Amino acid sequence: MKNDPKLIQAFLQERQQQHLYRKPHISQSPQQPHMTINGDKFLTFCSNDYLGLANHPDILNAFKQAADKYGIGSGAAHLINGHSIEHQLLEEELAEFTGRDRALLFSTGYMANLGVVNALMERGDMIFADRLNHASLVDAGLLSNAKMKRYAHNDIPALEKLYIKNASKNSMILTDGVFSMDGDIAPVIQLSNIATQHGAWLMVDDAHGFGTLGKTGTGLIQQESLSQDEVPILMATLGKAIGTAGAFVAGSHDLIEYLIQTARTYTFTTAMPPAIAAATRASLKIIHADNERREKLNYNIKQFKKGASELGIELMLSNTAIQPIMVGNTEQAVIISERLRTQGILVTAIRPPTVPTGTARLRVTLSAKHTKEDIVILLAALKANLTT
Repeated sequence: MKNDPKLIQAFLQERQQQHLYRKPHISQSPQQPHMTINGDKFLTFCSNDYLGLANHPDILNAFKQAADKYGIGSGAAHLINGHSIEHQLLEEELAEFTGRDRALLFSTGYMANLGVVNALMERGDMIFADRLNHASLVDAGLLSNAKMKRYAHNDIPALEKLYIKNASKNSMILTDGVFSMDGDIAPVIQLSNIATQHGAWLMVDDAHGFGTLGKTGTGLIQQESLSQDEVPILMATLGKAIGTAGAFVAGSHDLIEYLIQTARTYTFTTAMPPAIAAATRASLKIIHADNERREKLNYNIKQFKKGASELGIELMLSNTAIQPIMVGNTEQAVIISERLRTQGILVTAIRPPTVPTGTARLRVTLSAKHTKEDIVILLAALKANLTT
């Protein structure tokens, strides 16, 4: 865009007219179902704090104690002198938790995806990416200079056809584990078979599955009983079900060593505060020792889906904590979201470019901290506002 204030103003006006304008809400309370936002009280169904751990007292205490001991900032990148004992222990515990050789911390999931893909792929290589992948995976592929082909969402035959037409010595399959705007899951067993057949990397971004899926909360890869060899690259974030911040990549010893040497978003970024790492370690202990939160989350998902069905509310095909309601029209999705907001219920309207044009939706996300009464209130409000 040219250095012309009028062009900037025109763009902003167009965004507003198209009902695509966005601005942050200012929260004035901890992350939990009942929050104060912009000075008003809301029952929220838009957080990724799936297990309700973001305000857990044990995690808070771990953060406070570590801050007292190590201070706030890490002061430097991991490879300078910013890698504390808390970072090291967290990486070891994440490796053990996921059943992998090693894990490597990144400051955000976006940076993890950019770092890994750009370290492993280059011009002349081929990336096959699900069309509904998160923006970070899309950008990672584009910035790598590899050729990227996007296959129809979860369409295995389409992916196989692309492989037939686009042979490459080095290739990678990129996919979300749980798709953040649809709530459905990737067919990772079939993807693993294709990757193995073609000697390709398979990288799964399990940001929304980690902590919520699998017998012990390890995520989609555990749920589908896949090994490190079958899914060589696992990425997950710590700011969703884990309740803290940051991200990690887990895989073989050699993969992690290679990323330490080559992933620019690891090498050239200040390490997360040690207190965040300590808080994450406390969160992992809670998740590992207590299956009750995952059970409560699954109970809430079933209650919401059953209630929606009984009320004639059509949901998208999802069995995860992400339960979208397709609206289609962007303006209508915004109107419904605003109606709910005036009634004290916060459900985000998801619009392009986050989702394709014509697929605007209400993105309902559930937490283990939601009560049965909370869900009943939401269902009644949705029924009233979706039919008027």
